[in-house]
Amino acid sequence: MTPYSLEVTPKDAEAFEAVERLLPTSTEVFVADLPDQEPDLLIEACARYRRAGFRPVPHLVARNIDGVDKLCFLLSRLVGDAKVERVLVLGGDRAEPAGPFNAALDLLEIGMLPEHGIQTIALACFPEGHPSIPADTLQRALEAKLAAAARQGLQVLLISQFLFEPGPLLGYARSLRAAGIAAPLRVGVAGPADPETLLRFGNELGVGSSKWVLQAKAADPRERTLDRKPTTLMRTILKAQASEPGLRIEGFHFFAFGSPAATIVWADHHSRTG
Repeated sequence: MTPYSLEVTPKDAEAFEAVERLLPTSTEVFVADLPDQEPDLLIEACARYRRAGFRPVPHLVARNIDGVDKLCFLLSRLVGDAKVERVLVLGGDRAEPAGPFNAALDLLEIGMLPEHGIQTIALACFPEGHPSIPADTLQRALEAKLAAAARQGLQVLLISQFLFEPGPLLGYARSLRAAGIAAPLRVGVAGPADPETLLRFGNELGVGSSKWVLQAKAADPRERTLDRKPTTLMRTILKAQASEPGLRIEGFHFFAFGSPAATIVWADHHSRTG
């Protein structure tokens, strides 16, 4: 199942304690940048994870950055204080951008990432679509970001939104490869949690058709007290990758949703035992 990565928020002390106590060192920890969050929080969190022996990957959110000077400040401190080598470049969901950057492509085109020593970027992708962006717009934007990254010599890792069925993810991976897009794909997975919690986050974050699995479970009283684990989803994806190496599916990216310790224990167990 390796490699796998985990997503946290900067102020989540429980997540840091769980990561430090349970997660294998050198694992990538993606650190979210929330709207209206002070940049020092992101910088300090990344530095804290680096000091503890992990590889921090901050979210660099276009619509949260109020100008070129702030972008330069963020990159300088993230690389200098936390030895960041890669970032997850996102557009962001806030209604109005804080400054001149409206989309992830804007951050790429300004050319600052390689200047500050960033070697690899992660980009979000949406196998089940996006609740407010048409599929053809998503595809054109992805192709433009990949082209901008290539011009600057940046390596790219694609990370999918989390989902609950393998079909949409596998279909999406095949469509990427048919279109000539070779960037490796890491699959977004919701960590162990009860169906109602997962359904709530799925609705908030725009998970698509595969959430019908959770809707059925959340409606069944026998299922409500059970932790849902993504075992079947992941095994199906791993089998598909083994039989179709050209899919280039590179591990999993876990969203813990309030249970980082349970997610880490589960992920670590399955990374060792299959």
